[in-house]
Amino acid sequence: MNKLGIIIKREYLTRVKKKSFLIITFLGPIFFVALMIAPTLLALNSDKMESKKAIAVLDETGWFYKKFDNTEANTFVYHNPEENLDSLKKLVFERVYDAILYIPGTSLNIPVNAKLFSNKQISMTLSSYIENTMKKEVEHKKLLASGIDPDIVKSATTNINVSTIRMDSDDKEETRYTELESIIGILLAFIIYFSIFLFSSQVLRSVIVEKTNRIVEVIISSVKPFELMMGKIIGNAMVGLTQFVAWIILTLAIYFVASGIILGPEMMSPTGTVMSQEISKLTETTARQDIMLEAINMVQSINFSAILWSFLFYFLFGFLLYAALFAAIGGMVDNETDSTQFTTVLTIPLILAIACSPAMMENPESGLTLWLSMIPFTSPIAMMIRIPFGIPYWQLGVSVTILILTFVLTTWLAAKIYRTGILMYGKKPTLKEIWKWLKY
Repeated sequence: MNKLGIIIKREYLTRVKKKSFLIITFLGPIFFVALMIAPTLLALNSDKMESKKAIAVLDETGWFYKKFDNTEANTFVYHNPEENLDSLKKLVFERVYDAILYIPGTSLNIPVNAKLFSNKQISMTLSSYIENTMKKEVEHKKLLASGIDPDIVKSATTNINVSTIRMDSDDKEETRYTELESIIGILLAFIIYFSIFLFSSQVLRSVIVEKTNRIVEVIISSVKPFELMMGKIIGNAMVGLTQFVAWIILTLAIYFVASGIILGPEMMSPTGTVMSQEISKLTETTARQDIMLEAINMVQSINFSAILWSFLFYFLFGFLLYAALFAAIGGMVDNETDSTQFTTVLTIPLILAIACSPAMMENPESGLTLWLSMIPFTSPIAMMIRIPFGIPYWQLGVSVTILILTFVLTTWLAAKIYRTGILMYGKKPTLKEIWKWLKY
């Protein structure tokens, strides 16, 4: 065990001290924070970034006169329907107008087409606003022509809110939020998916480098091949956990510091002017209070403790399972090019689980989802999608037991391949030879 500890320490420190590890560890949180803050900055500065646009409206139908509202971003200028379109186009190049909205007349007198001329790219927001405004006006006039009061139709429009309530045998009821549970599940599944690829590949590279440099011959003169393989697997697992913990801590720290500097203390501090105004508005507006209460209920409905411990378990044992197989492949081949065909086959179950993730989110209790959460090569992905929805404890226990037993069996078989393969050079092993290695 002393030698195993030395190998784990060596693998861990070798990876952690690399410049690439340090760069990714520190740049990763900055990237995550940028993704979180950028939308807020764009929303706050959208008006400053874009100048106010003037749009000339040439409506030959006369249906939409003064139907487009002027905003801080756009101003609509209405022209005589008999005015020449070409003369207005010239005004665009002379920068009098930024765009021309042309609504041609139609023999059926039901305008359903419009053209937006500009010498610059038109924003999707503007085009969507024009489409929606025209749609509402046409629908309004159609209702009037049919003798139906549009105000009655509008008042009849009702938003329906369907809450999902989960019941159990103890007569307990709990509100569930499917959208939030789906987002959490798929996010954690993707983290495990990419982590297994990333850190298992590091184990593979480490074995190949030591094998091609003939360093492994010196190492196994002092330690057993199994200890060497396990040391590499556990060491890289610790590297992965270290990086994730560092990402979480640094992301939170950078986010709060950057938010205070970039967005301003008034956006972050409860005592700030803007925040105080928002709080006062929330207390005065029942609708906003309901939204706030709903958000709190959504957060409280998620069992974050169970999700966290499940994530750590499936992250660790999912990695250990695949890392053992990747280590065996590293022992069989002499370079990373030759390993591609083997690693591609091994990662098919993970890819299959990701491909089936929409179906699993749609129906977490289906037979497909159940089997994928029990098969050890797909369970790290499938279970992380299912757990936020809540699953029976016996299914979780069976999945955990199968994954642990499969890891032990796989590690034992991988050790047999690794023990023989690391001393083989210049020859690609066949399936027949690998079978012989397993029987040694």
